[in-house]
Amino acid sequence: MGINRQEALIHWNYFLALEEELEKLSKYVDFSANDTVYSIEIARLFLSSCSEVDVILKQICKSIDSDSNANSINAYFDEISPALPQLINFEVTIPRLGLTLTPWVDWASGHPPFWWQDHNKVKHHRHNYFERANLKNCLNSMAGLYSAVLYFYKDKAENGELHKLPKLFNVTDQRFGGTGMGRYGHFFRYILD
Repeated sequence: MGINRQEALIHWNYFLALEEELEKLSKYVDFSANDTVYSIEIARLFLSSCSEVDVILKQICKSIDSDSNANSINAYFDEISPALPQLINFEVTIPRLGLTLTPWVDWASGHPPFWWQDHNKVKHHRHNYFERANLKNCLNSMAGLYSAVLYFYKDKAENGELHKLPKLFNVTDQRFGGTGMGRYGHFFRYILD
C-alpha cells in the first residue's frame, strides 16, 4: 500500500488557504482604513469565504440534528442559535492590524448578517453591486468563517488539535485557552463554551 491516510481537516485547511490569500492582500491594501475599497481579488476572497461559510453552517446544522434539511442562512440561524448562542457575539481579532470583528452580531431570525446580504447582491447582481465586494465585507466574512470553523471542529479546537496556526486571525482573551508545542508544531487551545 505505501500510504496510510487519516481524516484531514479539510475545512480548517481551506480556511487557512483563504487566510493566506488575505494576508497577501494586506501587503497591498492597508486594512486599518480602507473598508470601502473593492477589487476583483477582494471579490474572489469574499465570494469564496461566503461559499465556505454556507458549507460549514450546513455541516454544523447536521451535527446538531442529523436529520437537518437547513439550506439557507435563515434556516441555519433557526437551528444554530439555540444550540450555539455564543456564536452570535463571538469576537475575532486581527492583532497585527489592530482589528476586532464581530461578524455574526446582527444575525437574527429572518435577518442575515450585513456581509451575507451584500454577498448575495455581489453573487447574483455583480454588475450592479460590485462595490459591495469590499474589504469590510471580506474581513467580516473571513472572521465569520474562522469562528464557524472553530465551532465545527469544537473538540479539536479546544484540545489544541488544529494544526498550523492562523497568521492573521485570532480570538479574544475570553476565548483563548493557551498555546502549546507538540509533535506537529505550535497550537492554540480555544475556549468555545
